[in-house]
Amino acid sequence: MDTEGTHGARDGQRAAPAPRPVPPAPPAAPPMPRRPPGDDRPATVADWLAAPRPQAAPGIWRYRHRPPTPEAETEGADRRLVVGMVISTLLGLLFWSLWRQGSIPYQWALLKLFTPGEWWWIGSTQPKTWQGTDARIVYDGVVFGALVYTVGRLGAWPDSIRHFVVRRPQPSRAVLASVAAVAALAFVWPSALGLDMRPLPVADPVFSLVALVTGGYEVFASPVVIDTLYGLITLAVLWPFARIGGWWQAVREARSAGARRPAAPPRPPAAPAHAHWPELRAAGQDKTADLLCGELLAGRMTDVDCARLAQAWRTAAPDPAALAGFVDTVARNGAAAWVHPSGQRDLPARTAVHDLLTGQVRIGRFAKDERNPHAVREAGAALDRRVLGTSLLAVGPSGAGKTGRLMRPVAESLALGALTGQCAVVVVCAAGTRLGADETYDVVVKPGDPASVHDIDLYADCADADEAASFLAEGLVGDLEAVDTRRAATTLAQLLGPYRALHGRFPSVPVLRELLEGDPAALTALQAGLGVGEHAAMRRELDARIRQSGSPNDPGPALADRLALLDRPAFADFFDPGGDGHPFSMRAVAHHPLRVRVDLPEHGHEEASRLLARLLLAQFTYVARGRARRTHFVGLILDDASRTLTAESVRAIQRLRSLNAGVVLGLRTIGEVPEALQGPLYAAVGCRMAFSGVTTWDGRRFTEAWGTEWIETKEVAQHTVFADQPMTRALHSLRKLVTGKAVTTDAVTVRKIERERWSASDLAHALPPGHAVLSLTTVDGEHAPPLLVDLRSGAAVGQTG
Repeated sequence: MDTEGTHGARDGQRAAPAPRPVPPAPPAAPPMPRRPPGDDRPATVADWLAAPRPQAAPGIWRYRHRPPTPEAETEGADRRLVVGMVISTLLGLLFWSLWRQGSIPYQWALLKLFTPGEWWWIGSTQPKTWQGTDARIVYDGVVFGALVYTVGRLGAWPDSIRHFVVRRPQPSRAVLASVAAVAALAFVWPSALGLDMRPLPVADPVFSLVALVTGGYEVFASPVVIDTLYGLITLAVLWPFARIGGWWQAVREARSAGARRPAAPPRPPAAPAHAHWPELRAAGQDKTADLLCGELLAGRMTDVDCARLAQAWRTAAPDPAALAGFVDTVARNGAAAWVHPSGQRDLPARTAVHDLLTGQVRIGRFAKDERNPHAVREAGAALDRRVLGTSLLAVGPSGAGKTGRLMRPVAESLALGALTGQCAVVVVCAAGTRLGADETYDVVVKPGDPASVHDIDLYADCADADEAASFLAEGLVGDLEAVDTRRAATTLAQLLGPYRALHGRFPSVPVLRELLEGDPAALTALQAGLGVGEHAAMRRELDARIRQSGSPNDPGPALADRLALLDRPAFADFFDPGGDGHPFSMRAVAHHPLRVRVDLPEHGHEEASRLLARLLLAQFTYVARGRARRTHFVGLILDDASRTLTAESVRAIQRLRSLNAGVVLGLRTIGEVPEALQGPLYAAVGCRMAFSGVTTWDGRRFTEAWGTEWIETKEVAQHTVFADQPMTRALHSLRKLVTGKAVTTDAVTVRKIERERWSASDLAHALPPGHAVLSLTTVDGEHAPPLLVDLRSGAAVGQTG
């Protein structure tokens, strides 16, 4: 594996086993992860694999996610709808009572207008023939139908039905509609149900209309006609209730629930559909699917194995040659196929809830707050590589939860992704920060700690002096406004190139410091070694450097001063390319799914720690940019990014979203970033997170980044009512005497205004403890507005830094 950027062990120690392409015999898989992948804690991995994961907006936890009803509860909606139904029903009953008594003026005028005169006695509406009698019955039915429609419109019955019935889950929705349907049939067919009451004009108008159309009652001599009419009328009455109650949906859910029930003994319970690996069977690989299904149902697979094999299948399916290799590897290794080079098939422990099929880690729950849309309230909040690919900036004071509730879950998620071969992660934090045990990582670098097996390759295993000089200059003096980083890179290249040409490697820290300080003996020795013709170009580079040494604008002294921070006794055995150390190269994460943690010695070496953090960030952005064909995601987590960001690194972060890479930056306050870079930094990252406790100065930057939105507001103005009539004035005086308030009328003004999504004051003073406001952007361009997240609802535990 190209040595993973590592070489020998320091002080005769045996290096920790680095990942290799061919792993040792894989250990037996644990039956389940230490923490279940979902909320409802599935009993088996097969159940977890079969759980639904509907598509959702960015940041929504998809595992068993159930989208809420589209309509939100509004204050007073129940009372308003009930009052509307009651009043409209009472008015309808009053009109129908007057109609049946013949008390409505000119109520028969339309009937006589559209029917022949010989059906009626002259000067009256009394029927003369049977046609007149049936015409009156049909007329009553038409008026009744129009009355029902009018009452429904006036009383907002459709809205009430959707609010009280349709929005209910099954089967209660179907039960309510069924009860209403039985009540309707009781009024349509009272005699059939043994009730002594007058039926509603529904069936009789239909029979009368048939008689008028056919010219007599002879058509009813056939029982088939009568039974058909009864059936059609009954179906017409039941049809709206079936639509309201969703009877077909209830039947389908009941059948699917019955299909999921375990078969009767002695047959074993049926496995979930996804446990049979339908993708493989669809491609004709039934034998391979049977093998994996047996491994899964026998409990020899973890969720890591499922995600790793699914990723291997997606990679191999389009290529026939790779497909044959996939089948052969699964036949030989089963669930342990393509195991991570470390041999691990799960992490030693999990502190967060993960779903490896979607690559999500749950960090909390969207709060039930008026600022959050109804569609996301109470839904799980999660992060995945689609949003991390646009990089994330988290700002909050110490103790707000950045480390324990954000950094650690994300680091754990990327570490699990590395075990599935889908990503690599580098975590940079202060020594002692709880971001996972050492066993969680393949490489643990502890600069300044004599017990550390690994150290850092300052040159990222580069062969080109110009490339190494570019990110080395960024790490050393990128934060100094008085030093031009490009000139500093040129100065370093003028020394690194000749030295590598002469010695075959880059110089150690003490040697490079001497060369930058312009030490005559060191420069003379290097110049003498380049005297032969093959190094003529390098000799000219070194001569140019010697001429510039000591000039007023020479960046050499500034570089040497910064490099002196690493030329300390505590780092004597570190950073030596030619020593016996075991340096980690950032270039390794671009080639392999590595898990790396770098513990910076902030106590006593704060400036050196900041320098190393800047250097690692510069190396990461350079390495990510250099591997355009890389298939796995690479992520860098800077638990404390204060004084590490430069103008060049901010520009590089913005380019990462198209390179399948991203960074997570933690800051206690945005004031730890130079003011000139604060605006570009918020523009460079796609995800922004403000923790409770931020100041108004920090909140102002978030407010500017999140912009404004249009909202509808209501303004209510109360005006005193002045009465003109004596009786009215007396009533108003009596009401004021009783209530103590003058009689007023409300004037409501509704208008749209543009308002900040989250104001700086709200962010500073309205965020409850353990909460944060999070906005997300995916690499595909999808956006999620800033939403309030309750981080205490997540599963992450640990230090809250």
